[in-house]
Amino acid sequence: MRRTDFNYELPEELIAQRPTDRRDGARLLVLYRQTKEVIHKSFTDFVDIPAPGDLLILNNSKVIPARLFGTKPETGGGVELLLLEELTTNEWWCMLKPGKRLREGSQIRILDRSKVPTPINGELLGKNLDGHGHIRFSGTPNILENLVEFGETPLPPYINRASGLSDSDPERYQTVFAHPPGSVAAPTAGLHFTPQILGAMRARGVKIAEVTLHVGLGTFAPVKADEIEDHEMHNERYVMSANTAQAINETKAAGGKVFSIGTTSVRVLETIGREIDEGDPIPERDHEGKTNIFIHPPAKFRIVDHLLTNFHLPESTLLMLLSAFASPGEMEGRETIMSTYQQAIAERYRFFSYGDAMLIL
Repeated sequence: MRRTDFNYELPEELIAQRPTDRRDGARLLVLYRQTKEVIHKSFTDFVDIPAPGDLLILNNSKVIPARLFGTKPETGGGVELLLLEELTTNEWWCMLKPGKRLREGSQIRILDRSKVPTPINGELLGKNLDGHGHIRFSGTPNILENLVEFGETPLPPYINRASGLSDSDPERYQTVFAHPPGSVAAPTAGLHFTPQILGAMRARGVKIAEVTLHVGLGTFAPVKADEIEDHEMHNERYVMSANTAQAINETKAAGGKVFSIGTTSVRVLETIGREIDEGDPIPERDHEGKTNIFIHPPAKFRIVDHLLTNFHLPESTLLMLLSAFASPGEMEGRETIMSTYQQAIAERYRFFSYGDAMLIL
């Protein structure tokens, strides 16, 4: 399939620039895969959709303040860094802006939020084929410990505000169940949940378990290859506990359904699902590793029964994953998703990270 098969036109005003007033205040589009029926609800209606005994899988990764600002000591020119992947303590792959002007050996003095120089320095050790810089930090035992003080929440580039970050962004661009730090972008399907909604679902007998996938380039890097099969995903770290594996096995054995909250949770579950024979239970142990799984039509799904997600960028790997999920094992899911997206546009749904939600049943 071609990358351009997943393109669509989106009016700019439908790109959500701010979160809803209430965390659970989004709309919810529900797509029934078998009938192709689309219905429109509010996100709070999601509480009543999973049946008692069903299982929600949340991605509990926490967004780190991964955007840093600095200057080049020799020229005073500004540099922006986005931490992407930790190689070892104080060594990271980073997106750099402006990247082309920086050469191997370049020094970057890190600034605090008031743009005052700090004792922390970055040295560019080299670049990879994507143009990302291998940066070694000095002047601190661990740059991770300084991010809360010096870093900024890395909102996506399509959130374009003249005023920049708002006071609510560090809280709202984070799920209420976020715990282990490591993501440079939010697992956005989880942003809609409140403690009250999760509590109400537990009270109905819906089970809730967690996985961790630290969101990085594997999730948000654009597809550049003309043929999507030629696209190579970047690795992202994941963890699934023995308790979550047990909860999935018990749910399946009892005839319940597994709801994946977000595409990142899908990627963890189906990475592990591909390691077992179809129909077999998941080994009830801790699972940990890196995944570069790329799910696109005509992929099949061994673990996930239903998917809650947001609306995704044209030509993105996430849109391709949805197209596979809309018709597992077949190619027609792309037409279903693209048609559904056109309905969402006509109904003026809000798109992308701070936008509305979509449930595929």
